[in-house]
Amino acid sequence: MRKIILFISIACATLSFHSCADFLDVDKYFYDMLSVDSAFSKKVYVEGWLANNYDYLCEADLSPYGSMFQWASDDLVHPDGKSLQQCNYSANNFPHGDFDKHLRRCYECIRKASTFIEKVPECKELTLEEISDMQGQARFLRSFAYFSLIQTYGPVPLIPESGLDVSLSYEELSLPRAKFDEVIDFIDRDLAMAARTLLSSRAQNNFGRPTKGAALALRARVLLFAASPMSNGNKDFYNIRNLDGTVLYNQEYDESKWARAAAAAEDVINLNKYELHVVAPDAKNPYSVTPPEHPEYSHLDFPNGWQNVDPYSSYKYIFDGTIRGSKNPELIFTRTGVYSGYGIQERWNKKSMPRTSGGDNRLAVTQKMVDTYYMDNGKTIDEAGDYYIKEGFTVTAKEPEMGVGALFMGPNVSKMYGRREPRFYASIAFNGAIWDCESTSKIAEKNYQCWYYQDEFNGKEGYKTHLPLTGIGLKKYTNKEDSWSEGGYCTSKTEPTMRYAEILLIHAEALNELTSGKTYTITTYNDQEVQITRDVTKIRNSMKPIRMRAGLPDFDDATYNDPANFRVALKRERHIELFTENSFRYFDLRRWKDADVEETGPLMGCDIDVTMANDVRQEYYIPTPVSYIQKVFLRKMYLFPFPQAELKRNVNLTQNPEW
Repeated sequence: MRKIILFISIACATLSFHSCADFLDVDKYFYDMLSVDSAFSKKVYVEGWLANNYDYLCEADLSPYGSMFQWASDDLVHPDGKSLQQCNYSANNFPHGDFDKHLRRCYECIRKASTFIEKVPECKELTLEEISDMQGQARFLRSFAYFSLIQTYGPVPLIPESGLDVSLSYEELSLPRAKFDEVIDFIDRDLAMAARTLLSSRAQNNFGRPTKGAALALRARVLLFAASPMSNGNKDFYNIRNLDGTVLYNQEYDESKWARAAAAAEDVINLNKYELHVVAPDAKNPYSVTPPEHPEYSHLDFPNGWQNVDPYSSYKYIFDGTIRGSKNPELIFTRTGVYSGYGIQERWNKKSMPRTSGGDNRLAVTQKMVDTYYMDNGKTIDEAGDYYIKEGFTVTAKEPEMGVGALFMGPNVSKMYGRREPRFYASIAFNGAIWDCESTSKIAEKNYQCWYYQDEFNGKEGYKTHLPLTGIGLKKYTNKEDSWSEGGYCTSKTEPTMRYAEILLIHAEALNELTSGKTYTITTYNDQEVQITRDVTKIRNSMKPIRMRAGLPDFDDATYNDPANFRVALKRERHIELFTENSFRYFDLRRWKDADVEETGPLMGCDIDVTMANDVRQEYYIPTPVSYIQKVFLRKMYLFPFPQAELKRNVNLTQNPEW
């Protein structure tokens, strides 16, 4: 039998789990040449095999430090995303070195997970409970890899679960693509089985391994994707076929898929294990927000109101490292290591922080995203009338007329950034925003007001290639302590790979798409039958807590009662709440079939060629196209092309249309 290389952790004997990056650390691991049979003869070898498979989670996004797709939609701009934004790629020419190996790496994960599931019962040193839990972990990893593939490429080959000759690679198997629904059903079954065998919680030293809740959460995410317009009766995909003519996407719309997604989300909710992270108001916290007075919500406790909630800190602390991931009741699953440590710092924190603080200063937010946020009274900028101030500047810091924004706005800041909802100030580095940088030893860099005008150090004049191309930066993953400058440090952060807010949004969206008065009987992961219908009370119960946590009034009855109106509100809420997370925006626009509308037209920002001079600075805020990137969307971009090299390796693999 073919010999294989295993990375065996010396620490595995203690059942500890560290990170994806840890498995590449030669100081902690040694190589041992083993046959597959030998690999499952001892507990320590089994643990090493499984632990090594977690490495693939760190590569499921096509980039070492997170998905390039984050920078390929309509809300973020980074120079490295230019090729994706402009469609300067093909099956033979990928914009980043990791794209062309994504498919093979995912299939390596799938193949190794399948081998593990089949072989691990042979280990006599493991208890039945340990075997069941480990198999559940492997099923989760296999499902994660398959879902990454179908989001990216659409239908893909399904590798046989058992009887697999482990000496054969994916290329040697040369399998055709399975139908989309077949892949979804496989993932659904795998995750349901995983949920029945995985532990409900993990000890601190195993933080980062999936639990029952993680399997159910991923299942809900997968089933929502399958129910959505791109994959559910999409006649635009009639020509995605195998060589024998088999149509790979079902051409008939099936509303029951939404019911399956809703039931899957309810499975997570009914665990009664997770809740939205909330922080109480604190008079000692200079950024503790009190929303504008509301006759109802200002006088009720969460989740019926915001009386006992600081909306800014409740949201901000999820991402900035203030609360440890293991202590966050909202966190369902996280990829540790390269994502939650070094990766978050490099991918988000350093790329967004000003050059003054030692950052790269290149991650930019579009004007479209800025305009998506609500005002602090819950109105959109189009609904707000005179409450949204388009022109003029603050004279001093903390001007009361700026509403919630008063806590975050210094002097000379455009009033268009005032009176916004708390999530705006937790996420957006508008021109003139304050960067605390409390850890730096340089006094001048603490509480630094950063300007992106052309003649400023963090603008074009300072360094032409290191500035946010829209003139609007990002602060979502920045802690008040963080600084890359002298004497500074950055707090450790946790990637929210899956969190409870997403589950609530999945539940609300899926229920909304059901025909009023129609009921579906759905079998849950544990073989129970539940009745699913468009229940407005349930929709409100999922959406309202997110609004209350954000310090925003709940939607009115007219919005909840009308599926079309609620769909618009849901899409906006999802965009704001999940901004920059897990490439949601990129894949949401595709699953909704909205990309050919939302990603058409130029990326807009501020005019970064305008100086700070009093007589011209207002012109900076005139919406201006980003000249460096000419945004393009073609219909073929709903799916990514298979690399040409993969088509040569697997002669039964068909390419996506127009690639």
